[in-house]
Amino acid sequence: MASILEKKQKKKEKYTLKELKTLGHQLLSSREHINNLPLLLSFISSSSPPQHALESLLSLSSFFTPLLPQVCSSAKYSLSSSKDDPEFIYRTWLKSKFDDFVNSLIHVSLSPQSEDTLRDIVLDTIMEFVKTANAGNFHSAIYHRFLHGIVYSEHPVHMLLDLLASNYFTYISMEKLAGTLEAKEISESSIEKLHHILSHIPSFEDADKKDDAEMWSMLEFSFGKKEDLQKESMQSEAEVKKNKKEKSKKNMLNAKKMKLKFTKAWISFLRLPLPIDVYKEVLVTLHQAVIPHLSNPIIDFLTRSYDIGGVISVMALSSLFILMTQYGLEYPNFYEKLYALLVPSIFMAKHRAKFFELLDSCLKSPLLPAYLAAAFTKKLSRLALSVPPSGALIIIALIHNLLRRHPSINHLVHQEYGCAATEDDTKEERKLVGDEDEADCSGISTSSNKPGFDHFNNEETDPVKTKAMKSSLWEIDTLRHHYCPPVSRFVLSLENDLKVEAEVAVKDFSSASYATIFRDEIGRRVKQVPLAFYKATPTSLFSESDFPGWTFKCEDISEEHNHNSTKRQRMECS
Repeated sequence: MASILEKKQKKKEKYTLKELKTLGHQLLSSREHINNLPLLLSFISSSSPPQHALESLLSLSSFFTPLLPQVCSSAKYSLSSSKDDPEFIYRTWLKSKFDDFVNSLIHVSLSPQSEDTLRDIVLDTIMEFVKTANAGNFHSAIYHRFLHGIVYSEHPVHMLLDLLASNYFTYISMEKLAGTLEAKEISESSIEKLHHILSHIPSFEDADKKDDAEMWSMLEFSFGKKEDLQKESMQSEAEVKKNKKEKSKKNMLNAKKMKLKFTKAWISFLRLPLPIDVYKEVLVTLHQAVIPHLSNPIIDFLTRSYDIGGVISVMALSSLFILMTQYGLEYPNFYEKLYALLVPSIFMAKHRAKFFELLDSCLKSPLLPAYLAAAFTKKLSRLALSVPPSGALIIIALIHNLLRRHPSINHLVHQEYGCAATEDDTKEERKLVGDEDEADCSGISTSSNKPGFDHFNNEETDPVKTKAMKSSLWEIDTLRHHYCPPVSRFVLSLENDLKVEAEVAVKDFSSASYATIFRDEIGRRVKQVPLAFYKATPTSLFSESDFPGWTFKCEDISEEHNHNSTKRQRMECS
């Protein structure tokens, strides 16, 4: 095999640039020199000298361009012609050589060995064939082959990805391409390239602002001609207005069809087994760049992502929230899944700011049952004991808003006994839970009604069964003595403002961290500086008044110390 390639390479080297020009002129002048076509085609390669490849490309492009309508219509011609017809044989052979020419161009454009100048000309030639090969209409078959080669390429092709991202016809091939990928072994690089192309295609709103985008967005895939401009200049004003109305209706129809193709492309892509990095990138931008332009919301993908748990569920919450609020999606287990996301690690997650803002929005509905609002309030207050100070600030803001929105759970602020505040909501909760044993609040003293007993079950995953309505927010009371001053100050300020109807903006605290808290503290103006001084030098770390019943005998400690030092000296002397 290697010897054959070497022979072909030597044959190529025999031809000079002048001889290649002569072969091209002969091919363009007469059909008698049609055998020059395979010879010129052999120079369209990344291994050929750039000047030789460029000269062959120009000759073959000039040869095929006027014949494209015949070459592309050879399939229709074959239906009305016999296989023995010389014209049919010639067209079939010409079609196969054109396919080889396109494949060679795609190979050169993807090869890292190709020079930039040659690659630019090759790309222009491919896109010119795409525009004109189908009698002035878009040729999706050539474009699909080009896109297929880019996605399956083993080499980085960022420049080509950017080129395709500016092309609205990519949606047409994307659905078909994603289907072929789904049936084969998929590499992560191929999926990453597909995502890069899909995520960088301009939105439909920008189509009217750019001439190129408007040209590529026409659904009929027809391109403007000078004759149309001349006819428009000769029309009357009434005809121009009529044409504008027809054009606007046509554009609206095109927009609907393009939206459908956009939806099919994304749905086909989201069915692929996405790598975790691509998965996260998709969820980050899905609610802003994709969902508003879909004709059918991608409910299955989002609900499946929301059920995964962890960071993936947090990132899917934004898109799922949009579907529930704007598209009327019913998701029965939504609050149960949301309750499961309240774990200490969520306060260190990368996208925690957006999550807590959405959490505050999800709990804003006045139709939220009291027992469910109490479960979230109690879960957050329990988390306040184990999260960083920044997380405690967020929790205090969320709980303050919940108490303001749902007055029926205000008894949680101070409830000493479990059955002290059992109203209609707690009765409903007991019915849902099936708790018949503790439903008796007639005054019988049980172990669960003793002071200091918390009915709340923090390990329960179902918010209905947590018995939060029988508990109290004693955890928030402990934050009044928090070691971080901003936390204790925030709790005290909200205690004073509990009767105020204004809610707290969670977004002001959702991005807090140790760094932001420290920066705010050192920037505060302190009116009075606390000083610690003693009239007499202290003899112990703690005074006896701090610990009633305890006695600190410093003399015994010193005597024991002296005894041990004397014993150590004796041992050293011996």
